[in-house]
Amino acid sequence: MKKTFIALTAITVMLTLLLAGCSGKKTEATKIRIGEVTRSIFYAPQYVAITNGFFKDEGLDVELTTTPGGDKTMTALLSGNIDVALVGSETSIYVSLQGSDDPVINFAQLTQTDGTFLISRTPIDNFTWDMLKGSKFLGQRKGGMPQMAGEFVLKKHGIDPQKDLELIQNVEFANIVPAFTSGDEQFVQLFEPSATMLEQQGKGYVVASFGTESGHLPYTAYMTKSSFMKKNADSVQKFTNAVYRGQLWVQEHSVNEIADAVAPFFPDTDIELIRSVVQRYKDQGSYATDPIIDSEEWANLQDIMTQAGELKQPVDYSKLVNNSYAEKAIKDVK
Repeated sequence: MKKTFIALTAITVMLTLLLAGCSGKKTEATKIRIGEVTRSIFYAPQYVAITNGFFKDEGLDVELTTTPGGDKTMTALLSGNIDVALVGSETSIYVSLQGSDDPVINFAQLTQTDGTFLISRTPIDNFTWDMLKGSKFLGQRKGGMPQMAGEFVLKKHGIDPQKDLELIQNVEFANIVPAFTSGDEQFVQLFEPSATMLEQQGKGYVVASFGTESGHLPYTAYMTKSSFMKKNADSVQKFTNAVYRGQLWVQEHSVNEIADAVAPFFPDTDIELIRSVVQRYKDQGSYATDPIIDSEEWANLQDIMTQAGELKQPVDYSKLVNNSYAEKAIKDVK
């Protein structure tokens, strides 16, 4: 009788566990809408994190959209059309200076240098910055980080952008390459892969890197509204964990492996071109090695903005930067 009772008890327990397993609902992933300011190989760690399922591992379902231009990306964030923006940190400063009661907080850095290069129309064997004096220079949009970093570097080398050369900065981002190839400017400031493409076509030659010259700064970072961060702290942490895993993966893998991982996001770009771009950005240390935005980088950013005449008063680092998620990711992610 005792044996029969034990057997029946065991069967009951097994059936209970089986039924519980069958009736248990699968945990749904939390959706996070990301708006990136442009689709660029410059953001390789992000695409690596998506391709390798790092966000999924954290229980997140990321929806990635491209919102061309910092102003459009920030508008999408402020209006609630996206949850997280990947854009230059200067945009959060502009919002703060407008007196927002729901500040935009930077919580994870993705790139730590400017991503543009100086292209010459003709080959130059021994380039010096003085060669820009008296030239016609096609720059980036006024007020944007690329243009501010460009002007910062010119001034660093004793060149007044407003007096020592003819600076053109009224061309839309998407039209800069065709404007240069059909124009008569001697120099242009471009992101990859446009820089390498012009070299391959024999229509331009990279002579210098604005990223190397301007130093480390929070060039592109993930940010969200303070209200979203307070309500979704756990999701922000998981998001940062995934980003950091992507950064570690980029550090630990070859250029070819990185190119293969990001290639699905650039279906119309030749794999060799992707490899060349990844190599160039890795060589100059553009990809941030962790999500931390340090105070020195923030100070450099505001110095660049001030010298460009776009910042009248600095914004306190602690007001717009929250490194707690990045610090926890570094501690927990192995």
